[in-house]
Amino acid sequence: MPDRGGGPTGPRIRVGRPSRRARTLLMTLGVLAILAMAFVMFAGFWTDWLWYRSVAYSSVFTTTLWTKIGLFLVFGLLMALAVGLNIWLAHRLRPPLSAMSLEQQSLDRYRMSLAPYKKWVLLAITALVGLIAGASASGQWRTWLMYVNGVSFGQKDPQFHLDVSFYAFDLPWYRFLLGFGFAATVLSLIAAALTHYLYGGLRITSPGARATGAATGHLSVLLGVFVTLKAVAYWLDRYGLAVKSSDFKATDNWTGLRYVDANAYLPAKTILFCIAAICAVLFFATLWRRTWQLPVIGFGLMVLSAILIGGLYPAIVQKFQVQPNEQAKEAPFIQKNIKATREAYDIDNAQVTDYAGQSTEDDGTKLRASADSAASYRVMDPNVVSPAFQQLQQKRNYYQFPKTLDVDRYKDESGKDQDTVIGLRELNIQGIPKRNWINDHFTYTHGYGAIAARGTTTGKNPKGSPDFTESGLPTTGDLGTYKQEIYYGEKTEQYSIVGGPQKELDYEEDGEKTTSYKGNSGVSLSSAFNRAAYAVAFSEPQILYSGAIGDGSRILYNRTPKERVEAVAPWLTIDGDAYPAVVNKRIQWVVDAYTTTNGYPYASRTTLGDTTADSLTTNQRAVVAQQNQVNYIRNSVKATVDAYDGTVTLYEWDTEDPVLKTWRKAFPGTVKSKSDIPQELMEHLRYPQDLFKVQRELLTRYHVTSPAQFYSGSDAWQVPDDPTNKESGSVPPYYLSIKMPDQSAQKFSLTTTFTPKGRPDLGAFMAVDADAASKDYGTIRLLRVTGAVKGPGQVQSELNGNDDVAEFVRNLKGTDSDIEYGNLLTVPLEGGFLYIEPVYTRGGTQNYPLLRKVAASYGSKIVFENSLGEALNAVFGAEGSDTSEPPGDTTEPPDTTQPPATGDAALKKAISDAQKAYTEGEAALKKQDWAAYGKAQTDLQDALERAAAAQSKADSDGKADSDGKSDGDGKADGDGKGDKADTNKASDKSDKASDKANDTGGA
Repeated sequence: MPDRGGGPTGPRIRVGRPSRRARTLLMTLGVLAILAMAFVMFAGFWTDWLWYRSVAYSSVFTTTLWTKIGLFLVFGLLMALAVGLNIWLAHRLRPPLSAMSLEQQSLDRYRMSLAPYKKWVLLAITALVGLIAGASASGQWRTWLMYVNGVSFGQKDPQFHLDVSFYAFDLPWYRFLLGFGFAATVLSLIAAALTHYLYGGLRITSPGARATGAATGHLSVLLGVFVTLKAVAYWLDRYGLAVKSSDFKATDNWTGLRYVDANAYLPAKTILFCIAAICAVLFFATLWRRTWQLPVIGFGLMVLSAILIGGLYPAIVQKFQVQPNEQAKEAPFIQKNIKATREAYDIDNAQVTDYAGQSTEDDGTKLRASADSAASYRVMDPNVVSPAFQQLQQKRNYYQFPKTLDVDRYKDESGKDQDTVIGLRELNIQGIPKRNWINDHFTYTHGYGAIAARGTTTGKNPKGSPDFTESGLPTTGDLGTYKQEIYYGEKTEQYSIVGGPQKELDYEEDGEKTTSYKGNSGVSLSSAFNRAAYAVAFSEPQILYSGAIGDGSRILYNRTPKERVEAVAPWLTIDGDAYPAVVNKRIQWVVDAYTTTNGYPYASRTTLGDTTADSLTTNQRAVVAQQNQVNYIRNSVKATVDAYDGTVTLYEWDTEDPVLKTWRKAFPGTVKSKSDIPQELMEHLRYPQDLFKVQRELLTRYHVTSPAQFYSGSDAWQVPDDPTNKESGSVPPYYLSIKMPDQSAQKFSLTTTFTPKGRPDLGAFMAVDADAASKDYGTIRLLRVTGAVKGPGQVQSELNGNDDVAEFVRNLKGTDSDIEYGNLLTVPLEGGFLYIEPVYTRGGTQNYPLLRKVAASYGSKIVFENSLGEALNAVFGAEGSDTSEPPGDTTEPPDTTQPPATGDAALKKAISDAQKAYTEGEAALKKQDWAAYGKAQTDLQDALERAAAAQSKADSDGKADSDGKSDGDGKADGDGKGDKADTNKASDKSDKASDKANDTGGA
């Protein structure tokens, strides 16, 4: 045979062990890989600790950390011990000899292969279940802290007469313990059964007994523990009925007991508890009886009872007792639900007043005078004018304003509070001229200055623009001297490295300059270890070796106000709208925060994410919820974040809130007392929007206190859709200084409207005193409309169909401009409702909104005028004080179809009516509708007579200057007789129309 190689005489390849050098290299690489992985995990922990220490809230970090570690260790060890002990016990109780059967012979192979590694397998299983259980338990740190620190509510539920704290703080922890007990028992039962089977204690196909006595006793005890836990669950379920949600046609998200719960489920749970307890005793008795007969019978009885008593019996009660007379049966429980819900959402003291909605006052002069004091009509809509702020005050492309500005109060020249629209000029990283790592994170680090404008007037350059009270770069104006750099803001989401060798861009009166951050904020990067940790945490290796980082360098991150407050107080729910205020020569972000619970008995639940959404909600304005579904909420904390150094301060606001008291016990020293709030800050605190939106949603049903009326839903309301916004969504609430019917002066308020469910007319008007310095702060006033009044959507529809609006829109078409409606404000006035809506144009030569018109509606009358004062004059047919500036020139061609405005409202109204009558007459003439034409001629003649009388009165009062200038609005003709010319022109049109009608054989 030929030698094919590889045989005894062929070449041999020796496969030896790796050399010592290779082994050392491999071991070194392995150790380095492990260390690298450990450092990556450690970096997140270390940078978190450094951040909390930098904001002086390290106690929050340590309390949370040690609570999580404690829960992890305790429950991880308990689970490991439970499972490990039962595996060990099952192995210990194995039979000395296995049966001679095919089943046992095949298991012998597994037993033999497992024998050398039994201890390691046991340790691995127990470690795995312990880690999983510990990780799950550590997520319950809030539940544990509320349980051990819970304080009394001082209120008891109406069914079991237990303090509300039992449901809010204790019951969630008991449910967690019960769930953990079930998990430990089931896992132990499975592990023990598998071990007994593997070692012959349980047999499936072998002849003889299926289980040894030891296995029977062991598994019976575990089943007895399971059934005992089931008995405890039945007992806790009794209390759970008080916070149980269910479907009920009387209201969505019903919470609490109903008739069937109190009269069927409650006794059923008690009976099932007794049966389960007896069944558990039978399982434990197998330790002596060594038989499954009685436990199996008991367990079957428990299952059958659960079906019949826990399921069938309540269904029979609901079908034959409740449904035939549901309203009467459920009335006591509806009453409990109404009371608890109103208390839980702090709406139980809402003042509900019937309001006609239609004024009986017909004196236009009196109505006009009342309108001046009824409200400060905010014609600068913060939801619309942000682009104007952007265009006129941005100054640099790398700055920006929020899409929705904020409304606050600042003193005017006379020292009175002025509703003010305010926004911060924040950094816009997308607008940096040259994007690179240095520019993004070292050079462009902060915004600059607060921009403010009066809410009730417009500016002159250009006219119709915001009337700025603070503007420029750096800013100057009514806010005085303050720290203008904005290192922390709603739009500041990237990290910045400041204070080191690399200088930052800044401003002074002479223009641009460079600066270096002088604040104490941020984490020092002077240490190489810290730099390495942040390089890993931010996945940016340049942080480790960049020469732009050196002595004094600090890294700023978590820079939005909501992020910072949520981080230092992870037990709070954060309002969606943080707003800036200039306080004590610093810009402070004010953040409203809530304490919530989902365990208030009988109080209906609401979903915060849905309830707080409206037509303006964006990701930036969304509520940051620890619990999305809640049935108790309080604005318990007012927080501030300094825009320069990021300092977070938490102030107690609701001094009676038991949930806040509980968290203050858990995190002592983190929340300052209400008395520590500076007076200057107090002047800028306001009622929060998200709380208001939750309360108004609940009040659509819970303004009713009669169970019968609540059940029928006959007086249910709804929050209307925003008629001024093309996007779908509820109308947002508006901040407005307003005087309610029972008030003697205007109060800064948060307002909204309701419509009857399924109908467009006005159902109610709601206002809450939003001025934190007011003794009536938080007082909710509801005007229930008893008459037929147009709702916001109907008013908007009428406005869209108004002839003056149609003409205005037609004139815009040639200028490439669009009409944009502002907030539709609703104001109670002398028994009726006054609607005011600013109207803007956008486009043409300017790509930002300018106020051009103001619409007003009162009763059945709607007007569309050049200014707020003119709109009020026209809608009431009388003059009043007009403190607003007229919008001024427009970018579109002159409107030749409308007469110029004058200072005399009566004359202007008469000329407008004449023009309208003439237009209607022309239209009727074309259609040869002689009846309509005759009516139009009569209206025209009446309007001309009123115009002549008004002009005569104006001349006699000397309202037109001899030099041709008008004392009113400056729009009179050069000879001072512009209005007469218009009157004569209208008269000439009337004569021509009559001649035309005669020529055609008309009337």
